[in-house]
Amino acid sequence: MQRLEGLSKLTGAERYLDDLVIDGCLWGMTVRSPVSRGRIRGLHFDAGFDWSGCVVVDHRDIPGPNETYLIENDQPVLAAEYVRHVHEAVALIAHRDRNMVRRAVAAVRVDVDREPAVLDYRAPLRPEQIQRGDDNLFKKLRINKGDVDAALATAAHVVEGEYETGAQEHVYIENQAMAAWLEGDMLVVLGSMQCPYYVFNALKHALKRDASNLKVVQAPTGGGFGGKEDYPSTIALHAALLALKAKQPVKIVYDRDEDLASTTKRHPAWVRHRTGVDRDGRLVAQDIEVLMDGGAYVTLSPVVLSRGIIHAAGPYSCPNVRTVGRAVLTNSVPYGAFRGFGAPQTQFACERHMDRVALAIGMDPVEFRRINLIRDGQTTATGQVIKDGTDRHAILDRALENAKFTERKHEHEEFNAGHPYLRRGIGIATIFHGAGFTGNGEVYLNSRVEVAGLPDGRIEVLAASTEMGQGTNTVFTKIVADAVGYEAGDIVIATPDTSRVPNSGPTVASRTVMVVGRLIERACEALAQRVQSAPGAPRLRGSALKRAIIDWHARHPSQELRDGATYVPPPGVSFDDKNYIGDAYATFAWGACVASVEVDLRTCATRVLEFTSAQEIGRVLNPTLAKGQVQGGVVQAIGWALMEECKFKDGAMVNNQLTNYIIPTADDVPSIDVLFVENPYPNGGGGAKGVGELPMDGPSPAILNAIAHATGADPCAIPMTPERLMPMMPDATAV
Repeated sequence: MQRLEGLSKLTGAERYLDDLVIDGCLWGMTVRSPVSRGRIRGLHFDAGFDWSGCVVVDHRDIPGPNETYLIENDQPVLAAEYVRHVHEAVALIAHRDRNMVRRAVAAVRVDVDREPAVLDYRAPLRPEQIQRGDDNLFKKLRINKGDVDAALATAAHVVEGEYETGAQEHVYIENQAMAAWLEGDMLVVLGSMQCPYYVFNALKHALKRDASNLKVVQAPTGGGFGGKEDYPSTIALHAALLALKAKQPVKIVYDRDEDLASTTKRHPAWVRHRTGVDRDGRLVAQDIEVLMDGGAYVTLSPVVLSRGIIHAAGPYSCPNVRTVGRAVLTNSVPYGAFRGFGAPQTQFACERHMDRVALAIGMDPVEFRRINLIRDGQTTATGQVIKDGTDRHAILDRALENAKFTERKHEHEEFNAGHPYLRRGIGIATIFHGAGFTGNGEVYLNSRVEVAGLPDGRIEVLAASTEMGQGTNTVFTKIVADAVGYEAGDIVIATPDTSRVPNSGPTVASRTVMVVGRLIERACEALAQRVQSAPGAPRLRGSALKRAIIDWHARHPSQELRDGATYVPPPGVSFDDKNYIGDAYATFAWGACVASVEVDLRTCATRVLEFTSAQEIGRVLNPTLAKGQVQGGVVQAIGWALMEECKFKDGAMVNNQLTNYIIPTADDVPSIDVLFVENPYPNGGGGAKGVGELPMDGPSPAILNAIAHATGADPCAIPMTPERLMPMMPDATAV
């Protein structure tokens, strides 16, 4: 199947929110805090500005609690008395003219009594803070398996290391955008989002509304990567408050500078490893500490930390593991969801550390991984028994073979011996990623999908899962076509609209095809059973099913034909959420990456020459889309590894333009070979697992391992910019 919306996007026919003309619409903008921490004294409105055409909203205009509904309701919709980060929203202004609203915002001064800000998440609390009883801890989590201290005491080798990862901006192609208006008493919110029911619940909570007078509709969405998971609730509330006060439609569309400066990013992280290995190179103990910067409010930090610590020990068998994770408060702009959700940070540390352990004990990094890669029957850090039948060693071998690893390694070493200032190297990483929500999260979500048989015999899929460029609608169509024997043209995917579609859960966590896709299959089965001629008759498919649906409507002309399915966990899956013991995920996807790089010793700039990514994601439903997801993830990870550096001053991002926040261009992207090792997952839609996040986990450590091989340096932090690499270079390689 070709991508359903591909032609409209290719030709520019797709209409994003900023393209939509809404009659009588005002433009909204946000008045923001100029400082990272302080007490608000008031707002000063420039008397020289003509305020007559403006609608102004502050915290007093919020009908319900001044809280943004999420995991914890600690973040205000609009700051009332206190600000905890620079750019925090304090007031809102709307005007019919877009330029005038920009001028209006510039004519407002937020007067704040500045207080000392905490901007370094690694800094311990000061004595006076401890004395006052201050607590900067958002969440602390722990994994314990075996006796780590005893194993370290008797290990043949103990290797320690510290690793650091920086923030990363999503750089979705479409900025944050939301519109709101009233249809009678019904408040309609339309916008760019991943999770319509997150937005619905936030509006319901703060505006004191319910399904009788509130609906949320997803507009065509130009990318998300997690940045449109939690943040759209904020901008939706702002647009809705302005629309309610103005009694006119209001549209808020961030420009790129505002988007980069004020929205969430990937959590910066610091990870410490202390690893015990026996004389044969087998892991006997992993002692891991994870620290993440949560920013000024909780947002999704607890679940980012959760996934981070579960993946911190890597895809290896180790009898003794202790991982302690903390997410802490700082006066930075809040950090939030980003592709990989904490696992890229901790797997970067683990995979870079595996190379350093292998070097310390005199073992080849490939052989070290081959010895320790988890096998069926062995357990993860949480004690989950792996029994999926995937051959993880075969995935590694496929990646190595495709990349010509041994041949390239010798070629690079010969090249280095003969070139005066260029050095080449090759590196690997082996990775895994839990598909779906962690632990009992899917049970808690209780997701539901429905399908409708239409009067003309077509089938409509009703789900809140969103298309945002990853191909959801195409893959859902494929799943239905396979399930009922239909052509693609006979399948309709409903627009996510909370007044029409049930809550199938958020479009996050590599769950859409695996979890929601399986619900769609079950709903199709229920629909086919409902219209079959007699109980126990063979299940109808194709044209026979289409005729049966048409006949059903002829017999019931005033009724709607719908059936659905609600999530049921796979058999035998059990997790202790309190103690982090058991089956953290229903299944894992597995992968291996190989990167070849070239470092210019004159500038210390790194170029990725070749990249191979081998992935086991269950059954591959659409090879083109799956390959695109992997290649896109690799490119995003190359940026994070080498160039995407968020620079801050006094808590504010100072390189919040695409002229100086550098992302990879076509010239920076190498040949990216994608290999799939299929092992259909019986509890996933069409046999699929998740694909969106796994590609983000492996490239950064593979690239830094290759830099170490090329230069003899010991890089342990990303982004590994030339400025960072230069002082690490051994004297022998300096030019």
